[in-house]
Amino acid sequence: MEYASLPPGLLTTSLAARAAGVEPATIRDWVRRGILQRAGGSPRRPVYTVQAVTAAKLAAKPTRAGQRATRPAPA
Repeated sequence: MEYASLPPGLLTTSLAARAAGVEPATIRDWVRRGILQRAGGSPRRPVYTVQAVTAAKLAAKPTRAGQRATRPAPA
């Protein structure tokens, strides 16, 4: 269940994912990794500011140990 209405400038996890062009699981991963901070809500229904989502989308993402390196596409 989503919120009936949110104050302007706040996004649910689903809306934040759409705004960033990623999956909701990526938003939750960014929060777990410290790239994105919650702006309130409840533990099960967090909300995020538009500015924080935009900043997280543009932020350099730290890599994890054992993560596959991205390779440039062959020319």
